[in-house]
Amino acid sequence: MKKLDKIFISIIVILALACKNPNPNLDTLGQDELEALEVDKTPDESSLSYNNEFYVPIYSDIYIDSQNPKHLLSATLSIRNTNSKDSLFVSKINYYDTHGLLVKKFIDKPISLPPMATVNYVIEKEDDTGGSGANFIVHVSSRSPMIRPLIQAIMIGQYSNKSFSFSTDGYPLE
Repeated sequence: MKKLDKIFISIIVILALACKNPNPNLDTLGQDELEALEVDKTPDESSLSYNNEFYVPIYSDIYIDSQNPKHLLSATLSIRNTNSKDSLFVSKINYYDTHGLLVKKFIDKPISLPPMATVNYVIEKEDDTGGSGANFIVHVSSRSPMIRPLIQAIMIGQYSNKSFSFSTDGYPLE
């Protein structure tokens, strides 16, 4: 093989690898963001002063106009531990569709967020299983009675040559 052919093939391989769409839910070590935070178990319930579930609305798609009725959105669930001294334990992240049917359980084991830490999880634009009325139910607990976690969803999309984004807040159910 000629030297020029080898260079050409190398360039093609590099370009093909560079075009690979990275998974937004992997950390820098290539591990799933949620799995990286898993713990064997949460603390004993008697030591937990705070327990709550949050309803977090998201939109997998929205309607812009009658000519283009459905535009897909990417959505990021963001769970933030606002406590500077204590960990936040997350024991449930369930994703439901517009009809209230469970689409996916995102964790099997509890995860622990250190003080002031955040975990984000992305529902990619091409995943329209949730529909326009999708939502998460997130269960959190802590040893600290004064904790107030911040749980939000951020949606991003585009229409023609314009981009847009908006956020929704999680609402405590208890």
